[in-house]
Amino acid sequence: MPKRDQNTTIRRRVRLFKNGRNQAVRIPREFELPGDEAIMAKEGERLIIEPAPRKSLLAILATLSPLEEDFPPIPELLTDPVEL
Repeated sequence: MPKRDQNTTIRRRVRLFKNGRNQAVRIPREFELPGDEAIMAKEGERLIIEPAPRKSLLAILATLSPLEEDFPPIPELLTDPVEL
């Protein structure tokens, strides 16, 4: 059962386990984070895990590799004169 301390922070004891050479913790449902990435920081003995901000469209586009094929030529279209 989760406990609240005097600062109204919800606290819960969890178990640590090994996953290969890494130490891991199972995050209880009431502490689930959105998405599939998180940011982890250590402040003294305190470990802080928070949701990673969503990537911007420019950051996603920067990860794409350039196209290898050439675009077909686009013919120059004649336009009708416009009177202003």
